[in-house]
Amino acid sequence: MAIAGVALVNAVAAFAQAFPAGPIKIIVPFTPGSATDILGRVTGEHLATVLGQPVIVENRVGAGGTIGFALLAKAPPDGLTLGVV
Repeated sequence: MAIAGVALVNAVAAFAQAFPAGPIKIIVPFTPGSATDILGRVTGEHLATVLGQPVIVENRVGAGGTIGFALLAKAPPDGLTLGVV
């Protein structure tokens, strides 16, 4: 029974994909230097350290945050694009 359990765990690990598989993008819908921007950059640095993947913080300013939120809503649903609210 134990051998079957170990084989099952190894089989699942062999088919699992590493996440994240690419760079992570954090969209900040407000100006650089704002409290929201600083929060996004600090979070990005921590994520890069923990996950071992590059994290890009992108400021998309305009229309009270609507431009950044629209870009976030249109991002592919792969879990690699995050937003700071």
